Amino acid sequence: MTPEQLSAAIRDALLSAVDAGDLDVTVPAEVRVERPRNRDHGDWSTNVALQLAKGAGVPPRDLATTLATHLAGVAGVKAVDVAGPGFLNITLDAASAGELARTVVEAGEAYGRNDSEAGHVVNLEYISANPTGPLHLGHTRWAALGDAMGRLLAASGATLTTEYYLNDAGTQMQNFARSVLARAKGEPTPEGGYPGAYVDALAAEVLAQRPDLLDLPEDEALAVAGDLAYPLQLADIESTLADFGVTFDVWFSEKSLHDGGAVEQAVERLREQGHVFDQEGAVWLRTTDFGDDRDRVLIRANGEPTYFAADAAYYLSKKDRGFDEKIYLLGADHHGYIGRLKAIAACAGDDPERNIEVRIGQLVNLGGAKLSKRAGNIIELRDLIGWIGTDAIRYSLARYPADSPLSLDGEELRKQTNDNPVFYVQYAHARTANVARLAAEDGVHRADGFDASLLADPTEAALLAALGDFPRVVAQAAHLREPHRVARYLEELAARFHKWYDTCRVRPMNADEEVTDLHRSRLWLNDATRQVLANGLGLLGVSAPERM
Repeated sequence: MTPEQLSAAIRDALLSAVDAGDLDVTVPAEVRVERPRNRDHGDWSTNVALQLAKGAGVPPRDLATTLATHLAGVAGVKAVDVAGPGFLNITLDAASAGELARTVVEAGEAYGRNDSEAGHVVNLEYISANPTGPLHLGHTRWAALGDAMGRLLAASGATLTTEYYLNDAGTQMQNFARSVLARAKGEPTPEGGYPGAYVDALAAEVLAQRPDLLDLPEDEALAVAGDLAYPLQLADIESTLADFGVTFDVWFSEKSLHDGGAVEQAVERLREQGHVFDQEGAVWLRTTDFGDDRDRVLIRANGEPTYFAADAAYYLSKKDRGFDEKIYLLGADHHGYIGRLKAIAACAGDDPERNIEVRIGQLVNLGGAKLSKRAGNIIELRDLIGWIGTDAIRYSLARYPADSPLSLDGEELRKQTNDNPVFYVQYAHARTANVARLAAEDGVHRADGFDASLLADPTEAALLAALGDFPRVVAQAAHLREPHRVARYLEELAARFHKWYDTCRVRPMNADEEVTDLHRSRLWLNDATRQVLANGLGLLGVSAPERM
C-alpha cells in the first residue's frame, strides 16, 4: 500500500463514518499521512482527527477513536492506535507493505513523479552570468541547484521553462571588446578590462577570422572584436554547462530588449499604470509605493536607460510570454534586487507575493581549489569538473540549503569512502545492481514469483517505509524549492539498504539451497531500491553507476 492509497483509505473511512452517522464532519479532499519519528509507533501517522475535531464539535481523541474503528476493517491495515491528543498511528500488514516493492518496480522511472505543481506555469532563471568570461565557482552553486530545482518542478507537474539571461549590453560588453582588441594588438589589459589567457585565445581566434582587424579604424575594430568574441565566449559557457549536465530552454539576450524597443515600451506601459514620474530630467519608477527603499531611475537625464529599465522590460517580457510564476535565482551580491524586482512586479499589476519569487544563493568556499591558469584570477567551473567530477560537485552543492554559506573540501569530495555522501549513495545503487547480477547467475528471477507477505524482517519494513516516502519528498522539495531534501532522503535510503543487505539474503547461501519466493521477493525489493536511488539521483543531475 502506497502513502497515496493509505490516504485514500483514510478518507474513505471518514466517509463511511459520516454515512453511518458516527461522525458529522466535512471530509477533506485529501488526508495527509506521514512517517512517525519513532518506528515503534507504526508505519504511518495522520493528524486528521485534530484538524476536524473543532468543526465536528467533539474532542480530537473521540473523533480519532471513531475513525480508528472504521479503519480497522480496511484491507492491508494491521493495527490502528490512537496516540496523544488525537493522532492515529497506523501499522500495515506485511503483505500490504511489501506490495510497494512491486509498485515501485512496475512504475520504473515514473515512481516519485507527481502532480503537486500541476497548473503552475513557471519561468526559472538562474546563473545568468555576464558572457565576458568563463563560468567560475561563484556560478556553480546555482548551476547545480537551479537545474535540480527545475527537474523537481517538472517531476511534480509544473509547466516549466528554464532561462539564461545574457547580460550582453552595456559597459561590461564594451570592456570585453576593448580587452580582446587590446590583446589582439599585443597591448596590456585596459583599465576595467578582463585579464586572463582566455582573452588571448579569443583575440587569436578573432584575428584568424578577421586578419584585417588591426587595419580597421579603431571604432570599427572595436565593434568587430566584440561581435566576433561574444559568440565564442558564449559557446564556451554553453559547452561548460553541458559538461556539467545543465541545459536551458531559452537563452534570452538583454541586447534584444534594447534593439527591439522593449525598454522604451516598458517605460510607457509602467507610466500607463501610474507608477512612472519625471524629475530632474530623468524618468523614475515609484517603487517605494511597494516596499522598495527608494525610487529607481529608469531613464537617466542624458537619455540612457539604466540596468533597472532593462530589468523592468525583461520582467514584462516574461509576463507577456505567459509565465504566471517567475523564479529568479541570484548570487549572494544581489540582495538588493529582491525589493526592486518585487516592486517591478507590483508596478506591472502583478502580485509580488505570488507572481515573482527571488532566491539568493550564498557563497561557496572550496578548499584546495587552484586559480584557473586560463582565466588567471578565478576558479573555473571547467577546472572543477576535471578535478572533482560533475557528480561529486553537483551532489555536494545540492545537499545544502542555498541560503547557507558553504565550505567544501575538494580532496574529500574526491574520496571513494562512505564518509563521502555522493559515493555512499552511488555505491548503494551500484550494490543493488550487483545483487541483481549475481542473483540472476543463481537463478533468482523476479518473473518466477513474488509474495509480499514474506518481506517481514524489520529491516525490510524500514526499507519499504523509506521507499514509500519518496513521492512525498519529491513533492515537498519541489514546493519548497529545496533540492537538499532529496539528497538527505537518498542518504537515509542508502543507509537502510545497506543495513538490509547485511541482514537479508537475496541469493541462496550455497549451491544446495533451493531458490524460493523469499529470494525472489527480496529481489523485487532490491530492484525497487535501485529504481528509487536512480530516480532520486536523476533529480539532482547525478549519475547512478551500476559498477564502482
